[in-house]
Amino acid sequence: MMAWWTTLTGYLVLIVNAMALVVISIGTVQIFIRCLKAMIGPSETGHELRAAYLRYARWLIAGLTFQLAADIIESAGAPTWNDIGRLAAIAFIRTFLNYFLEHDVAETRETQNARPDDVSPGAPAIRTHE
Repeated sequence: MMAWWTTLTGYLVLIVNAMALVVISIGTVQIFIRCLKAMIGPSETGHELRAAYLRYARWLIAGLTFQLAADIIESAGAPTWNDIGRLAAIAFIRTFLNYFLEHDVAETRETQNARPDDVSPGAPAIRTHE
């Protein structure tokens, strides 16, 4: 029975880690293309590039979450104290990274929502004090 459980968790860990790899790879390719466009041509504005970085942060958050899930699954079957300590260290590091990524995403979103829309060139400025 234990051999069956070990085999099952091994396959699940492999699948979930592959999912994390796919998620992080897709996000990385997307931001790489956006950065190349920004460097080569003037088509990308600062707002578009910032939005691309926010999307990338979301991809990374998702990937880290999948990797943490894989680590938890891996330690599900009869873990040793060494396995538990390793999992705790990995969980702490990934949770730390995830927290700051989510914090940056939320902070940038708040900044964008608080900023009034940009005035297009040639549009008259609106004066509030005369």
